[in-house]
Amino acid sequence: MKNDEKDRLLRNAMEEHGDYLKRLIYTYVKDVQKAEDILQDTFVKFYTRFEQFEKRSSVKTYLYRIAVNEAQNYLRSWSFRKVEFADRLRTFKQGSSAEDQYIKSEGNRTLGELVKELPVKYREVIWLYYYDELTVNEISEILACSPNTVKTRLSRGRKLARISIEEGDYEY
Repeated sequence: MKNDEKDRLLRNAMEEHGDYLKRLIYTYVKDVQKAEDILQDTFVKFYTRFEQFEKRSSVKTYLYRIAVNEAQNYLRSWSFRKVEFADRLRTFKQGSSAEDQYIKSEGNRTLGELVKELPVKYREVIWLYYYDELTVNEISEILACSPNTVKTRLSRGRKLARISIEEGDYEY
């Protein structure tokens, strides 16, 4: 494939899917700047490995798969764990009581924040299904699992969210 054609495909993919991918990645890493870095890595991998794309799925599904893998790789990385530990240590050193932290965190929270607090395996399917409006089969391709697994995770994620809504103070 010629470089001009690859460049055009990359530009189109960035324009069509960039915002959705950024939001998807953000649901994993919960940091806007890190999400932008991972998004950039996603498009670099898309560009450099386009010849490996077998076209059994859509470009959208291929990009989502790369983005999910990159986000999961970051969450497993030492740099993420080091930053997370440093943040917890900083909070501990500031000396605010557990009660103060709880009151601060339980202020008016939105449904979107509730979804962000779900475990990753439920959060990713709920995000892809409701926010990105992907089908169960597309989600199963992206996450490399069976459609039944996706349906189960959707059901359990909804159940967890429902319990949290009933117990918590969430705005719709």
